[in-house]
Amino acid sequence: MDQNPEPATFPRHLRLTEAKQYQRVFAGSSRFGNRYLTVLAKENQLEHPRLGLAISKKCAKRAVDRNRIKRLLRESFRASQSSLPAVDLVIMCRPLILKLDNPEIFQNIEKQWHHLRKKLGQTRHSEAT
Repeated sequence: MDQNPEPATFPRHLRLTEAKQYQRVFAGSSRFGNRYLTVLAKENQLEHPRLGLAISKKCAKRAVDRNRIKRLLRESFRASQSSLPAVDLVIMCRPLILKLDNPEIFQNIEKQWHHLRKKLGQTRHSEAT
C-alpha cells in the first residue's frame, strides 16, 4: 500500500489559470532566483501552493525547448507541493537554462523550492498534524 496518502498530481486547483491571478502575483510578490530561473511568490489565502508558468519565446525560441522546461518544472512542483507554503508562484526562465540537461534543471528548481521554504516559512495548516 502507498504510504503517501495524497499522490503527487497536478490538478486544476493547483494551477494559476486566469490572467487576474497572474497579475496579482506580478503586481506585488517576492522575487528570487538565479541565472537560470526567476520565481515570483505571493502568499495566497488557500492551504496549498499554486503554480503558474511564464516560459517565453524570448527565453526558448523552439516550442520543444519551452515544453521540456515546463514539463520539468511541473514535475518538480508535483513532487514538492506538499512541503511548499501556501503561495501563488509564477516561474520564468532565462535563456541560459537551455544549456542545462534535465537533472541540472531539476537541481536548480529544487534549490528554489528550498529557498522558498526558508524565505516564506511553513505556513501550511495541514502540516501541523
